[in-house]
Amino acid sequence: MKLLLVVIIFAALTYLAIRWMQDRGNGGAPAQRRPSRPKPPSRPVAPDDDEGFLRDLEWKRRQSERREPKEPTEPSDPTEPTESSES
Repeated sequence: MKLLLVVIIFAALTYLAIRWMQDRGNGGAPAQRRPSRPKPPSRPVAPDDDEGFLRDLEWKRRQSERREPKEPTEPSDPTEPTESSES
């Protein structure tokens, strides 16, 4: 058990020493580390993913329907002959 503890401490100290030497490798200036992963966007990327955009789009569609009511269409009489059935 003591040997395991010694190995863990030795590994941690070795890691920190190597990391410190890498940071000091450029003449005392910290080394450039590789860039981290790009951060995810803070808001949805596409408009169809944005709930606010979709809500606004639906609201605008309903407003335009209220302002411009569709003309009522007369139901067709199924008993009337059509052009294709008049042979």
